[in-house]
Amino acid sequence: MAVTATEQVDIAAALVRLYVFLAQYLDRCLDESARKAYPDAELKKHLTDTRRQLMDILSVNPVVKKKLTEECDRILALGEACLRGASADRQVHETMQVERIALKHKTSALSDLVAVFRALE
Repeated sequence: MAVTATEQVDIAAALVRLYVFLAQYLDRCLDESARKAYPDAELKKHLTDTRRQLMDILSVNPVVKKKLTEECDRILALGEACLRGASADRQVHETMQVERIALKHKTSALSDLVAVFRALE
């Protein structure tokens, strides 16, 4: 199946959205004011919808699909642990910070790529 350049950009943009939503999820877990700024139901809906969309797209590559599934599951489990009170645990907090930094780098790189591709259209 041939994929157009526009479809490739749309896939990269969906990855950016997923990483932004995952970062917002972690932010909510770490910061009470962020929790109030991002409505829980709305964030979960966007996260679920974007994740489902990407999993459908990534079904053509089981290795990448598995990696992204594991990453999402790991981040969501970490956030759940934090919300259950483990945020006081220094190791959980540090792990969340590491994940947040990784998400920031991925989002930045993919956002730049999408911006360049869109400028070329």
